[in-house]
Amino acid sequence: MNQSENISIKLSLLILVFSLNLLLSLDASADGKRAISVDDLSSIRDVSGPQVSPDGAWVAYTISEVDTKADVNRSDIWLTHWNGSETVQLTATAESEHTPRWSPDGKHLAFLSTGADTEFTDQVWLIDPTGNKPRRVSSLANGVSDYAWGPDSEHIAIISAVVPEGSSLDADGGPLVIDRMLFKRDGYGYLSKARSRVHLLDLKDLSVEQLTNGPFDEIMPSFSPDGKKIAYVTKLGEDPDRHENWDILTIELTTGAKPKQISDGVFMECDPIWGWGSGPTWSPDSSKLACVQSGPMELSWFSLQQLAVFGAQGDQGQQPTVALDRNTISPQFSLDGQRLFFILEDDQSTHLASVGLDGKGFKRLTKAGRTVSSYSLGPQGKIAVLSSSPDVLPEIYVIENAELRQLTHANTVFLASVQLASTEVVSYPGADGMTLRGLIMKPPGFRSDVRYPTVFRLHGGPVAQWQQEFDFDWQFLAANGYVVFGPNPRGSSGRGVEFQKTIYQDWGNADVPDVLAAADYLVKMGIADEDRLGIGGWSAGAMLTNYVIASDTRFKAATSGAGISNMLAGYGTDEWWQDWEAELGLPWETPENWARVSYPFLHADRIKTPTLFLCGSEDYNVPLIHSEQMYMALKRLEVPTRLIIYPGESHGISKPSFYRDVLVRYLDWYDQWLK
Repeated sequence: MNQSENISIKLSLLILVFSLNLLLSLDASADGKRAISVDDLSSIRDVSGPQVSPDGAWVAYTISEVDTKADVNRSDIWLTHWNGSETVQLTATAESEHTPRWSPDGKHLAFLSTGADTEFTDQVWLIDPTGNKPRRVSSLANGVSDYAWGPDSEHIAIISAVVPEGSSLDADGGPLVIDRMLFKRDGYGYLSKARSRVHLLDLKDLSVEQLTNGPFDEIMPSFSPDGKKIAYVTKLGEDPDRHENWDILTIELTTGAKPKQISDGVFMECDPIWGWGSGPTWSPDSSKLACVQSGPMELSWFSLQQLAVFGAQGDQGQQPTVALDRNTISPQFSLDGQRLFFILEDDQSTHLASVGLDGKGFKRLTKAGRTVSSYSLGPQGKIAVLSSSPDVLPEIYVIENAELRQLTHANTVFLASVQLASTEVVSYPGADGMTLRGLIMKPPGFRSDVRYPTVFRLHGGPVAQWQQEFDFDWQFLAANGYVVFGPNPRGSSGRGVEFQKTIYQDWGNADVPDVLAAADYLVKMGIADEDRLGIGGWSAGAMLTNYVIASDTRFKAATSGAGISNMLAGYGTDEWWQDWEAELGLPWETPENWARVSYPFLHADRIKTPTLFLCGSEDYNVPLIHSEQMYMALKRLEVPTRLIIYPGESHGISKPSFYRDVLVRYLDWYDQWLK
């Protein structure tokens, strides 16, 4: 027997042994369901944005689906009757319709869409619930980014960009002239001198009046119930680009009215990023405004998001949820104005909850074990929520008798055809004895007498958490024979401000031991094969991945998507310079801080783990340069590595074929080094 024949036989035996092990660990489903595959991405329907009609009879929402031919996601507006007896698709066009909102009289639904004739800028459209042909009611040159109905159903507050005279939104083929401090943003690219303004649309004649002006952007409009004012959020000061202190202002709908500042001080109200998109909301009698408050800026993303209530005349705000020591977002007043509904982020779950304005009478309205991401209040105490659990994709539910009744069933057929992996909450000891938690997903047919290749997925943020919701990426890896574990190390949210502040100015030194402790625990429990451990994450999850593999060599494969390891290279190249300055100081004044949190790049010679880097070419959140640097470092050190660049993509990979490619490359990379 020659050497090549001997190698061939050994390879055949290895493949046979692996196949038998896989068959042992993935028992055939007794009910004939198949394993989930990457092709299922085109079968999933993404439900979002529930809106209860003013009479409580219907719930409007959006369903987004993959158009495989055009390689884009398209969305349409749907209606389902409150009792579930009837479901109607209101729109079905080649464009996307989204952000539905009922007129207060219930006669129309407004939504945003480019339409076929508006040259890729969203405008406001109206459609009546019977499904008659929609009509466009706005024609602003730079489109509409947000809107809010007036209580008379005849006016709409609109946010639209205004270009200063003599300027334009783009360079028209010429050079870009940059003179702003905040000069680029992910998803937008390089920023022009245009500023978002509050406008008032009159539906009687479709006239539009610009209400605000100045060197700042206005966002998140909200009409007062008495119809006299519009609240909105902006940054003030001589140069708003130089700070992140967002405040609430109101403007009266009278000729010559001047904006009135409602909130003030070092705290940030309705921060569009860390406030999770929660805008100001009015009390029914128009006397108060509720919002999400964070800060001060010195804590950047490590501070809690807390509900705050202000008097409409600018009275001192109060925080009714401060005692909870949890992130609380999306406030809405009860119909009597005495309570606030909100979303509570707790340990590995998010709930709908309520509390009195005085902070008393706190109630959870949904149970643990699932994630509530949005909700809508209707008349007679009706509440619709968008919710997901590890084995059910996001659907709309209504709350009845303290229980959830599922209203939409957009993914029932898909879920009935596949065998999903099971998910459990796990508690394990950290390196210093603190109890830590995470989620473990075991592959279908899991056997307790088999050790599995195990992939540790690290969440982004950095202040975020893995929580009990459907995760296709995890299901896909589990369907291919992997145990997937999502640890929530120190720095994660859901367990209070002190827990999430632990990594402040010290990334990689408190959270890395917590990740390693999770690996120790799963190996000790006989679940993970210590010779087949993988790790990976996106954004801050990629950063933590880089910290881990620069600290420990036990992981045999890593995937690092859109992460940064050389913080100094991030200054001015990403959009987080204010957060970096707040936490680390100015680079030329405190270089030791910047170097301390840059050790995966500065000590790349410690990395032995084969690592796959991925990033979008137009990512301005964590730009491509940072993945390129780490790729180059490992390539220079002859550590197995590869860099995947997705043309035209920003921080989140949105093109369906590219997202599919990401998952396939994850699997191929882990298979190559772990199987």
